[in-house]
Amino acid sequence: MAYKITLIPGDGIGPEVSEATKRCIEATGIEIDWDIEIAGESAIKDYGTPLPEQTLESIRKNKIAIKGPVSTPVGTGFRSVNVEIRKQLDLYACLRPCKSYEGVRSYYKNIDLVVVRENTEDLYAGIEFKKGTKEAEAIIKKIEELSKSKIRKDSGISIKPISVTATERIVKFAFEYAIKNKRRKVTAVHKANIMKHTDGLFLEVSREVAKKYAGKMEFEDRIVDNMCMQLVQKPQDYDVLVLPNLYGDIISDLCAGLAGGLGVAAGANIGDGIALFEATHGSAPKYAGKNKVNPIAMILSGVLMLRYLGEEKRADKLERAVADIIKEGKFVTYDLKAKRDDPTAVGTSEMADAIIKKIAGSR
Repeated sequence: MAYKITLIPGDGIGPEVSEATKRCIEATGIEIDWDIEIAGESAIKDYGTPLPEQTLESIRKNKIAIKGPVSTPVGTGFRSVNVEIRKQLDLYACLRPCKSYEGVRSYYKNIDLVVVRENTEDLYAGIEFKKGTKEAEAIIKKIEELSKSKIRKDSGISIKPISVTATERIVKFAFEYAIKNKRRKVTAVHKANIMKHTDGLFLEVSREVAKKYAGKMEFEDRIVDNMCMQLVQKPQDYDVLVLPNLYGDIISDLCAGLAGGLGVAAGANIGDGIALFEATHGSAPKYAGKNKVNPIAMILSGVLMLRYLGEEKRADKLERAVADIIKEGKFVTYDLKAKRDDPTAVGTSEMADAIIKKIAGSR
């Protein structure tokens, strides 16, 4: 029986990398009935919203989706579609493996890190009050009354909630993932030395959850700024990192940089019985329609999706094909060449063709 999976092509380069990913996944022999929906700027034109309810309903019904990158204007316009989908569907765990592939240019080798980011709380909860509004003035007044601290009247305000409930489930997710995938250690990352009632709570709950896995998995914690330095100096000392939302976003990009960049960084957003897979890079609208960009991040997100479905053999086949094509360095996009102006670079579709051919040759 075919899997029913929602596919959201996205904006900018999204449709191109989505089509490449779709073809590579199908090349493994898996049967999928794709439910194609839209989100982002293209959805505004047809539905007046970047996130139509029918798109959310499709994911709720199918329980699994894969999405191309969507455009979000910086500092203006609508909030991030990515964040809103996670919030609406309670996709509380953001999973971002960062792994070295031979042939990808990087200052580092043998990177194998997994970032587990809490998706629903922290400063990304979207509880904000615009400078100069009555709401901001009321919040400032109340905070000053309760904390005896002065806040400048021309301030914008963001609220940072961290709960026991959300922390327990994300740390448990990290440990369960580590055990299932035979990892060696979980590290909780925080700023508890300064934010004692939010990050302090995150650390306290992390330690309590870790006690339940004593003897099964090693556990430690690190302050976030020190963690950044440690990852640059000795990334081999770390394995699975579990973090609140904002730190998880930042650290996942740092780890992706260690492995060679967002072009090879897969991503998954997982809730209870529901999951959305997506590349971690943006929509790069200036390259839209040019058949130029690297599709690997989304294809590797497809690998994560196959593993989530329990299709381990097909996932291994697809990942090996990707790794072989990158290592050979012949049929790769310009960013994976030693020189970006290399005339032998191929396009998005041609790189997918090479991966598909490699899969066919492995049967």
